Order: sequence, then C-alpha cells, then structure tokens
Amino acid sequence: METLTHALKGYADPRLEEVVDRLEGYLAADDDLSFQIAAYKDGRLILDAQGGSHLGADSLMTPFSVSKNSIGMTVALLVQRGALDLDALVADYWPEFGVRGKDRVTVRQLLSHQAGLAETTPALSWDQLLDHHAAADALAAAWPLWRPGSSFGYHGITIGNLASELIFRATGRTLHEVYEQDVRSVLGVDFYLGLPPELDHRRVATLPMVPPEGAAAEESPFNPMGALVFGAVRPGAEVDAANDERSWRFGHPGVSASVSARGIASLFAGCVTGIDGAEPLLTEDTVARVGEQQVRGTDVVLGQADRAHGIVFQKQSAQLGWGGVRSFGHDGAAGAVGCVDPETRIAFGFTIARGAWPGGGDARAIRIARDLGAMDL
Repeated sequence: METLTHALKGYADPRLEEVVDRLEGYLAADDDLSFQIAAYKDGRLILDAQGGSHLGADSLMTPFSVSKNSIGMTVALLVQRGALDLDALVADYWPEFGVRGKDRVTVRQLLSHQAGLAETTPALSWDQLLDHHAAADALAAAWPLWRPGSSFGYHGITIGNLASELIFRATGRTLHEVYEQDVRSVLGVDFYLGLPPELDHRRVATLPMVPPEGAAAEESPFNPMGALVFGAVRPGAEVDAANDERSWRFGHPGVSASVSARGIASLFAGCVTGIDGAEPLLTEDTVARVGEQQVRGTDVVLGQADRAHGIVFQKQSAQLGWGGVRSFGHDGAAGAVGCVDPETRIAFGFTIARGAWPGGGDARAIRIARDLGAMDL
C-alpha cells in the first residue's frame, strides 16, 4: 500500500493509480465533496482513503439504508446455523403475524420486500419504529398493502422492524444483540447498530443534499404507495433519522447505523471472503443463498423498473451496477454504498457527507466498485 499525500489521503495499492487519479479529480471539481472509500480484494485491503473537509479517516456517520447490510449479514448467519429457514412460514416463528391474509407469508418473502408491509395505515410513529417490538406488533396486526407475493416494494424502514422481531422469535435475542455479539464484535468492524457513547467524538453529521441552482422539481406520475411510505405523516414527534441522537443511538437496522467506509467494506470482506487469511463468517453456500435474486422488476413503492433483491440485500441493476450477476449489497438515500462480488472477491464501502442530488447510491462510487472487480489485482 502506498501513502496518499495530495487531496486524497490514506492508502492505496500502487496498481490503483487510475482510480486514485479519478478520485483526485472528483475532489478538485467540487470543494464541498467529502467522502471515505475502502475496498478489499480476496480479503486484502487495497484501498482505504478519504478526501474533503467534512470526513476524516476515522469519522463515523449515518449511511441511511446502507444500514440494512447489518440485517442481511445477521440473517445469513442465522440461516447458516439453521436458526432460520427461508421457506418456513413467518407465523411458525411469530404466531401473531399470521392474521389478515399473512398466514402463508414465508420468511423468504418477508425478507425480500414481498410481504406488503412497507407501512401501516395510519403510519407508524417514530416511538414505534425506534423500539425493538412496538412497530413489529403493529405490522403483525395490519392488513398488507398488497397480496403478499403478488408484487414487491421497498420496505424502506419497516424491514428493520420486521427482521428484528423475526430474529427475536427465532433466537430470543434482538437483531441488535445477535448482530453485535455474533457479527460485529467477532469481526471488529466500525459498523454499529447504536453508537457507543465512547465513540461520540468520531461521529459527523450527514449533510442535506442541495439541488443544483435553478433546478425545478420534475413532475412525476402520482404513486400512492410511494406517497404513503416516503411521505408518511407520522404521529408524534418527527425524527431526523440520520442526525437526531435518538435515532443513531438506537441504531435502527434499516436506516440509522453508524459506520465508516472501512467498516462497510470490512463487514462484507469479513463475512464473504475473510480478511488477511482468516476464515469468512459465512460459507460459500450461505453467500449464494442470501445473494440469490428473489425478485426483479418494477418496485411498487419506488415506482421504478429494474429493481431487484436477494434476501434483504439489493441485487445489481442498471442503477446499481457495482458488479456481476452474483454481486449484492445495499445503497443509501444520501449516497453511501456497500457491496461485494463473490466472484471477483471485491468488498467495497463508500460514505459521503453530502450526497449528490437527487440521492441514492453515488454513481461515481458504484462505477469504481465495478471497475475494481475488472482489474487484475
């Protein structure tokens, strides 16, 4: 690894000169750009760098839905251990769930955004969402928004509550507990569900996206499902998921983990390839099972075509072209990205202080992840 001494700081494999030059160019073109970027190849760290004034080498921030990678890896470990059966009925673990048309919903459907529980009506409160059981209780009692299995739609926040309750019913421990005890602490990675107070000094705010000057909002077709999920008027106090302490201290697994880019990449590498010769947490068979595409097509919540999911994880698509057909991961609303390609054995993480308008995984980062996979390293 070579030390980087220009606008981009950190370390990079000397064979990544073109990637480093590209990152330097991004920084030169935008004085407000701040990011961290990290990657492993075959469990060997090949890139660990940062640039800009908002994020340092050890900064931790809230990456929105990149948080969901913690759900995916926890579920994968429990499937590997036999504690969860993807083809079992959710109600076999969680009897109260099996009402109002949900009695035949499988674990596989629940964890691939097919269950129709992206929101309740009326909408869930933050008091319920930032609780280990309250939102799950309300979702279990609700009619689904569509017949489970007939469509899929992004459960942007609720998949965290649903997965957590399922894991609690299967193991007697919350998702937070299983993830911390059996995944995060085992790997020693900077990817926290609930930021420990002793790390508060490393936390930085996620900055709001700023539309280009003079840009007008484009009129788009009305999507009532999307309006319900993303425009929800929640009873009680409003919460900024990324920046309110109540959110990141709890660490909602769907939206408010605390991470660094190195932590994201290390989570994927530690689980899928192993790091520095250590055995990975997951077997090849487990990786294949959770990374297997479950759905592809139009997401009825997002109203977007060519969206796809494995078990919790997003699959590669035109928008998320981070690797080959077996790659998987999850992006975040404000630009952060985490992904792995089991075939090229690239594990990748990216955080950004102020994401590019209009949001979603940063296209520059996604391209670099794909290009790393094509290099002879």
